[in-house]
Amino acid sequence: MDIQPTILVIDDEPDNFDVVETLLDGENYQLHYAPSGQQALSRLDNFQPDLILLDVMMPDLDGMEVCKQIKANPQWQAVPIIMVTALTAKEDLARCLGTGADDFISKPVNGVELRARVHSMLRIKQQYDSLQLLLKLREDMVNMIVHDLRNPLASIVLGAEILKFPGLSAQQQQGKIEQILLAGQQLQSLIDSLLLMAKLESGKMVLNYSPVDLCALCRSALADVEAIAAQKRIILISELPEPGGMIEIDALIFRRVLDNLFTNAIKFSPSNSQVTLRAEYLPAGGAKLQVGDSGKGISEELRNIIFEKYEVGTRMSEVSQIGLGLAFCKMAVEAHCGTINIENNHAKGSIFTVII
Repeated sequence: MDIQPTILVIDDEPDNFDVVETLLDGENYQLHYAPSGQQALSRLDNFQPDLILLDVMMPDLDGMEVCKQIKANPQWQAVPIIMVTALTAKEDLARCLGTGADDFISKPVNGVELRARVHSMLRIKQQYDSLQLLLKLREDMVNMIVHDLRNPLASIVLGAEILKFPGLSAQQQQGKIEQILLAGQQLQSLIDSLLLMAKLESGKMVLNYSPVDLCALCRSALADVEAIAAQKRIILISELPEPGGMIEIDALIFRRVLDNLFTNAIKFSPSNSQVTLRAEYLPAGGAKLQVGDSGKGISEELRNIIFEKYEVGTRMSEVSQIGLGLAFCKMAVEAHCGTINIENNHAKGSIFTVII
């Protein structure tokens, strides 16, 4: 485990703690001691260990009652408990497990057995924690996808409702039709990105390499975002190589990369600003593309995780699609054996550089 696991030993005999400490010496565990069940319960309000070693026979509050109280608390019940007991009758051991204990070990404690059981319980706890993290990420992902779907859907519904109003001029009708088409394109782009990302992650996506005119591909991608840029009065500036130069890429996948980078740049650039695209062929082969925005720039913290799926969306409430779009860009570029990075200039925004 990367983080030093913490183990709480609950036993009314300090000598027993010393024995456990000796047997687990060199295992890179952080041991904590509570001399009674009541003290242990009080400590759990402010400290949650990865594992509890709990003596059964203790005065006042015995181990079985302590175990019941721990497992009855939703905040604590995921912590595995190993009961340490001198009891040998099967009925007593069954009672230990019946109170919620995850395992037990008999006294006198054998070092090999203790280390094996502790390692096993910590592995299970780590797997549980990883599962909880995945469930949280899935919940965040669903929330972000719903958020991303809701905005263009709302635009489509609103536009359609307005089209039902009598007396709309032909120009107004055309404006609402374009609004609906644009929202539909946004929905299609999001769904396509989700499907492509799922295939890339599963390893089932086989890239369809073919010679592609880089200049033509860039011009086509720019043309598709002109309407979005025009809504914010953003000027699209491009510096492209001469037509006719070819690179070997999957045109569909790489076009999606450009779509995401352009949409992201426009989204985070203020009105009446500009978004730039620079592309060039490299002497050693391949190409370099740079998409620059006029936004506020990216903080050091976000720069470190901006290409991680869902991370930005979970840390910035105003961001949704960036949590998916840039992660897709990274996966797609790396599938081409290329690289993508971000350079920051707080005065002028950010520049995303792709080398393939």
